[in-house]
Amino acid sequence: MVPPDSRGSPPPEGARSVLRAAGRPLRLLQRLFGAGRAAASAHRWVVVDVETSGLDVHRDRLLAIAAIALRVDGVATPRIALGDSYEAVLRQQVSPADKGNILLHGIGVGEQRAGAPSAEVLGAFGQWLGDAPLIAFHAEFDKAMIYRAMRDTLGRTPRNLWVDLEPLADAMHPDVGGTALDDWLDHFGIDCAVRHQAAADTLATAELLQKLWPALRAQHCTSFAALRKLAEQRRWLVRR
Repeated sequence: MVPPDSRGSPPPEGARSVLRAAGRPLRLLQRLFGAGRAAASAHRWVVVDVETSGLDVHRDRLLAIAAIALRVDGVATPRIALGDSYEAVLRQQVSPADKGNILLHGIGVGEQRAGAPSAEVLGAFGQWLGDAPLIAFHAEFDKAMIYRAMRDTLGRTPRNLWVDLEPLADAMHPDVGGTALDDWLDHFGIDCAVRHQAAADTLATAELLQKLWPALRAQHCTSFAALRKLAEQRRWLVRR
C-alpha cells in the first residue's frame, strides 16, 4: 500500500494502481519518503522531471515522470514535502530506446515494457497534481514532453502555470555561468543520488530552489507570479 501523506489523506485509487504497476513502485521517492496526495492550493508547488527516449520533443517518447511537492508559506524557504510525491514509468509499445539512452536514465528494456499504460500514468499524474504550479530545470522540455503525451493519450492538457529554474538561478548568481543542472548542483554542493534518474533529479532540483531562496527573498521574489516574471525577464536579457 502506498503510504498516506503527512495529513493522513491517501492517494486516489487510480494513482495507487499506477504506482504499483509502473515498474519501480518503491525505487527512490517511494522507498525513501513514501508517496501521497495533498489537495492543491496556492501553498503547494510541484517540482517535476521526466526521462525520455531522446531530446526531440516532436518525435521522442516520454518514458517516466517524477514529481515532488513543496509547501510554501509566505517568504519562508519552501519545504520539500517528502510524503507528497509521484513517480511512474510509462509502458512502451514500440522498440525501446537505444543502449546509450538506456545507460543514461537506467530504465531498461524490461522496465519500459512493464510500465503502466500511458493513459493511467498521465491521468493519475493530473489527478495528483491538481492545480499546483510546476517548477522544472529547463522547464520547456519537460512541459513539451508531458503535454504532448497528455494530448496524444488523453486528448487534453492541463492549464497549470510553469516556471523554469535555470533563468532564476542565472539571475540570482550570474557569476556562476551555469547552464546545465550539474553546474548548479556542483556550485551549491547538492548531492544527487542517481543523476539522470527522474526522481533523484526532481529532489535535487527542489533542493536547488531552496538554495536560491535567500537571494530570491532579498529581491522580494517569493510568489509564483514573481518567479515567472523574473524568469521571463532574465530570458529576454539573455536573448538580446
